Amino acid sequence: MDLTDKLVPLSRNVFWVVAPGKGRFPFSNGFLITGNENILIDAGMGEERIREVDTLHHIDCLIISHSHLDHLLHWTYLKDRRILLPRETPDSFTDLMQMGIRYTGSPENAEVWKKRVAKDFGFIPLRQPDGRYTNGDIIDNGSVRIEPIHAPGHLNDHYCFFIHGDDVLLSTDIDFESFGPWYGNPESDVTRFKESIIRISHLPFKTVCSSHKPPLDQIEAPQAFERYLKIFDRHQNLVYDLCSNPVSLDDIISASPFYRNKMPHKILQRVYEGQMIRKNLEILIGEGQVEKSGSFYRQVAP
Repeated sequence: MDLTDKLVPLSRNVFWVVAPGKGRFPFSNGFLITGNENILIDAGMGEERIREVDTLHHIDCLIISHSHLDHLLHWTYLKDRRILLPRETPDSFTDLMQMGIRYTGSPENAEVWKKRVAKDFGFIPLRQPDGRYTNGDIIDNGSVRIEPIHAPGHLNDHYCFFIHGDDVLLSTDIDFESFGPWYGNPESDVTRFKESIIRISHLPFKTVCSSHKPPLDQIEAPQAFERYLKIFDRHQNLVYDLCSNPVSLDDIISASPFYRNKMPHKILQRVYEGQMIRKNLEILIGEGQVEKSGSFYRQVAP
């Protein structure tokens, strides 16, 4: 079995598990950490890829970085292994409807989400984990020490991982995608997201690899972090520009400044993009750049 281009070494003990479709949703790349205990971080790289990795390096433990679908999707192949979740992950992960409410904000939207993930992706909710980890814990597999780093903003239970001994940073969904930081769930928070990005960018890594893009070295990474942070400003400016004349929230969402109406599922596009637009409007109002009058938003005259 040749996994040369699918199991890429980031260091002696850490491997980038390349997902189909370059790790684009509904897939995500994963990470294999070998040692006395072989650990797989995330299960979104397809059941076939997990099976291939498991055949070469028997997986003892599955660690979930956060509870988004693309990081959980194929967990059932490893359902008999030790599973660790973040301390912050709510117990709703065992129920599709409750997961949907958490991600979309209402029972009506949750029903849409639930039908899509069950029908289109065959997603099965997680079982109860064998343990939880939290910020600053050290997971020692006999070869390296893995430090989970709480990095909220994308999601409350979002974690990155610093591999001591190999100086590898796994930035998970601080992912350097050209779309930019994604904060489309009700619990997502722009300020916390920015703080998380800045904090992990200062870690003493030699290599950084995310869940959706190829690895970067310590020379390339600083510019990548900087570009990624600037996309918050781009998002804010897109929303600000739409407020040049009085405009309703529904009109801004319909204009689709982020997705450009290209997301296949239009209901969920409106849900996610609506959340991101609301968060930017709150920032713009707080900064005195936009004001709300009744149900309309408009730029504040200089």
